[in-house]
Amino acid sequence: MSDLNTLTIAAARDKLRAGEITSTELTAACLAAVEGSNALNAFVHNTPDLAMEQAKAADARITAGNAPAMCGIPLGIKDLFCTKGVASQAASAILDGFKPEYESTITQNLFDAGAVMLGKLNMDEFAMGSSNETSTYGDVINPWKVDDRNLTPGGSSGGSASAVAADLCLAATGTDTGGSIRQPAAFTGITGIKPTYGRCSRWGVVAFASSLDQAGPMTKDVRDAAIMLEAMCSYDAKDSTSANLPVPNFEAALTGDIKGKKIGIPKEYRMDGMPAEIEKLWQDGQAMMRDAGAEIVDISLPHTKYALPAYYVIAPAEASSNLARYDGVRFGHRAKLEAGDGITEMYEKTRAEGFGPEVQRRVMIGTYVLSAGFYDAYYNRARRVRTLIKQDFETVFNDGIDAILTPATPTSAFGLGEMKNADPVEMYINDVFTVTVNLAGLPGIAVPAGLDSTGLPLGLQLIGRPWEEAELLNSAYSLERAAGFVAKPEKWW
Repeated sequence: MSDLNTLTIAAARDKLRAGEITSTELTAACLAAVEGSNALNAFVHNTPDLAMEQAKAADARITAGNAPAMCGIPLGIKDLFCTKGVASQAASAILDGFKPEYESTITQNLFDAGAVMLGKLNMDEFAMGSSNETSTYGDVINPWKVDDRNLTPGGSSGGSASAVAADLCLAATGTDTGGSIRQPAAFTGITGIKPTYGRCSRWGVVAFASSLDQAGPMTKDVRDAAIMLEAMCSYDAKDSTSANLPVPNFEAALTGDIKGKKIGIPKEYRMDGMPAEIEKLWQDGQAMMRDAGAEIVDISLPHTKYALPAYYVIAPAEASSNLARYDGVRFGHRAKLEAGDGITEMYEKTRAEGFGPEVQRRVMIGTYVLSAGFYDAYYNRARRVRTLIKQDFETVFNDGIDAILTPATPTSAFGLGEMKNADPVEMYINDVFTVTVNLAGLPGIAVPAGLDSTGLPLGLQLIGRPWEEAELLNSAYSLERAAGFVAKPEKWW
């Protein structure tokens, strides 16, 4: 079977356990797909030898019996995750040549469960971007195509989204700081979940904004998201923000029964100028959930309008602190120095050469809002707004709302380069429906729910109560079944 790479995790798991296929065959099919996908620029560091070694070990484990669900499943790993002995650059020139001597907790969890790594995936530099155009490796291309343009797969987990949508791997890891799992998932017609902040360890994941970053799976459907998320989650003493809570069996929660559940519809998400297709998709989603037995309730999240400004103060502030470690001294790129240059010149030249324009922009904004004269005016005010946004959600959930339904993105995928010369704020607006979830530390999932008039995928977002990913996945499963989205991009690459 040469099309094994098109399987879902759940289908592959069942075939592996039944002895119908081996992980070695499955991995070989994915490696062949990766080899023929250069036009997408999704994979940037291939690890075929490691993949086959892991696949053979997985086959032995499956034969011995009692293998975990993820055993033998070939994955792509976002370049933000440190992988021992394998280049981990966060798509930045400043980390050129960096190969960690350690494994991130999440990739270790996946490997312990028997998962197979095909290679590292492209992304926006240091996860800063909404279109995957800031990478040192070049742009990622969306496998969906409706005209002669190359479309964005979204960002920052664009390589992960593109690879999963194009069946190069069965699933991929992503990270989400302001929508970087959910927006690319919506743009490419796949499923992506950002769990509650603290559910997945951040140890060994290159930091962007430490109070917002959270890793999660990007998969072909909701069941796969449940299976992979369970393998990724764990308590980790090495991460001070990791929650010491038991990890439920997320797949067992997928009953599809949402009778009596209250689904909130926030009036503040009805943005001026929202495309009619997004509005219709949202209405259709409400109708689907109502038909499944849920109660649709209008709600208010009054501080939503301040979410983007607050996010674009807090995230750059934390980035400027986190990125201070890239100085050319201990690892990564170091600029060539001239006679008479001191350590200050080394820092300046290294960072000027190593960081791309978007990263430089955010570091400068972050340094500015943390400076003595502006700390209270910007950073502390943004933190207070964040608290109000979190309280908005708490109020709604305390009133009995089980999940909140919103659009995932304000548009479908746009053409690469179309926003390059625009005001950066135009690009930042792509995160308008997703950043509140990160500011409040809540779980959120994007599910493909339809196509726009040109044939591009559109997604809906469900936001859940903290630590209730199982409930959220079940609501998403119900929505997925009602939407019946099965469209795939036609192969052109």
